[in-house]
Amino acid sequence: MTAINIGKLKVGPGQPFLIIAGPCVIESWDITFNTAKFLSDLANQLSFSLVFKASFDKANRTSINSFRGPGLTEGLAMLAEIKSKLGVCLLSDVHETSQCQPAGNVLDILQIPAFLCRQTDLIAAAAETGKAVNIKKGQFVSPNEMKNSIQKVFEQGNKNVCITERGTTFGYNNLIVDMRGIPIMRGFGVPVIFDATHSVQLPGGAGQKSSGERQYIPTLAKAAVAAGCDGLFMEAHPNPDEAKSDAATQIPLNHVKELISQCLKLHELNNSFNDIQLPGIGQCQSTVPSR
Repeated sequence: MTAINIGKLKVGPGQPFLIIAGPCVIESWDITFNTAKFLSDLANQLSFSLVFKASFDKANRTSINSFRGPGLTEGLAMLAEIKSKLGVCLLSDVHETSQCQPAGNVLDILQIPAFLCRQTDLIAAAAETGKAVNIKKGQFVSPNEMKNSIQKVFEQGNKNVCITERGTTFGYNNLIVDMRGIPIMRGFGVPVIFDATHSVQLPGGAGQKSSGERQYIPTLAKAAVAAGCDGLFMEAHPNPDEAKSDAATQIPLNHVKELISQCLKLHELNNSFNDIQLPGIGQCQSTVPSR
């Protein structure tokens, strides 16, 4: 696997650990900028690579009445100003091909939402901007299927692609994370990010909105680091209970430092180990000496 470029950052083996973090959606200038400033200062303090994320439009909400954000034009203008003031790399979702070019003029990495991870035209349009592309693994596909989505980026001449694991759904408003997916998808030669917050989501679990189990975020985040992920994705908010989107799964800002600090220590320890390569079925050789 080779490292990829996300703006000024390099992500992958031998590179600083990546944290993609920020509020789920742009709610206001103050919340968005102050969260970005907090995370930027923390990245400098703890020496990790930061991509700040905030969605200008959440088009895949449970209810038609749910808050979606300021939209493409106003949202990108706010993100551009944050980038100018803080120098952070930026990520946001794109849902339609028409959004890709204007988003690519501001963002360092365009994100394909999980439910759209098979949308060929959208992936191709994002890749054609020349910016890095982060494809969320759909809750309905296996890790092995994501190599097809990766190939759609490669076919546009863009090698800067990463995959984000965010759990698999079996219905009944729940998600399950299979950590085997991390080494499987890293085997495709691209960095793999683990989404620590959406993975504890209970989709549609509160009727007209999703619910979640925030208390399990640290458990899954640390497990993913141990499994070898190249970075973590986490949504963070000054007061998640009042957030206008994903209130049940965002991390309170006052807990972010502790979680990232622990994950960085685990990542460093994990890098000190050699990977254990066990033989597959039919490949074992007897270790019992013959008489």
